[in-house]
Order: sequence, then structure tokens, then C-alpha cells
Amino acid sequence: MEVLLGSKSPRRAELLKAVGIKFTLISLDVNEDYPETINLEDVAEYLACKKSEGYTQSLHNKILLTADTTVLLNGEIINKPKSLSDAADMLKKISGKMHTVLTGVCLRSETTKIAFTDKTNVYFKTLTDEQINFYVQNYSPLDKAGAYGIQEWIGYIGVEKIDGDFYNVMGLPINRVYEALLKMNCKFI
Repeated sequence: MEVLLGSKSPRRAELLKAVGIKFTLISLDVNEDYPETINLEDVAEYLACKKSEGYTQSLHNKILLTADTTVLLNGEIINKPKSLSDAADMLKKISGKMHTVLTGVCLRSETTKIAFTDKTNVYFKTLTDEQINFYVQNYSPLDKAGAYGIQEWIGYIGVEKIDGDFYNVMGLPINRVYEALLKMNCKFI
């Protein structure tokens, strides 16, 4: 079975490669709106499935993998920042607090669909303005939910602990994805 990755995230591609999953990258342009009435913990999975449904070509002998990551802080979704100043504001919000990273995953073939959400609590120490500005100016916070990459400098110096899957915070709970692909008869080794 050929795996199709419907994601622009270089981190998701990196994680799939790291466990030996060969895939073809495809581009999906799907509106990422969601119903206002949806439980915020369900948004990431809803969007992952919405992205999957946006792919209308045949999935004969193929599995489409789509995902979406959201960050929840105090009952509010923190999306990707729109500017560097927006990124700095987001990092100030999560500084000194625990937030929840939710990654929704959808795996779909011709006959099967597996969808799930993985949840990780991330505890940030209190960051100084200097640390936040350094990160925002020297890294790429604009393409990341919550304005940070745990695998980057800010994660090294700012994350006190996590409760859950580290790779989920990177954007893909790779262990659960690997197991789900095995259930769908994908062979890797």
C-alpha cells in the first residue's frame, strides 16, 4: 500500500521518514473552518478528517494520512501566528503555564478510515521577553500552532516537562500512526 501524506508540515514528513515509512507528499487546500459548537478538544481530529475528505481521487492501494495540531490554553485555541508580533504575544500567553497540544489524525483507504486525537500537556517555565524575542527573530514560529517548535531552541530552554507523547507536540503521534498503518495492512520492514 502506498502512503500519501496530505500535509505541508516538514516535521510530519521527517517523523514518517525516521520510522521508515515511504510516502508521497500531496498538496491539499482545504478551508480550516470548524463549527462554533464543536468541543475544542475535537477540533484537530475534525480538521484532519476534513482535510482527508478534501482528497477526491482514488485511494485504490493507497492510504491517505492527514493531520492537524491545535494548542489549547485556558479554554481557547491558539492557532498559528499571523505575524512575528502575534507569535511573541502567543509565547507570552503560554509562558509559565501548562497548555494542551492536540493532534488529530485521519488515515483513510478505499475501505477503511481510522481517526483519533492524541493529547499532550506541555508545561512551560516563565520566559523572559528577551528569550521570546530571540526565538521569534531566529526561528520560524509562523508555521507552528502555538508559535513554537518543541524540537527547537525554545523547547530546549522553555519546556519544564510534558505529560504525553513528545512527537505529538511536534505534530504527529508517530507511534500511534505506525500502529494504525499496520492495522491497515501497511508493511514497512
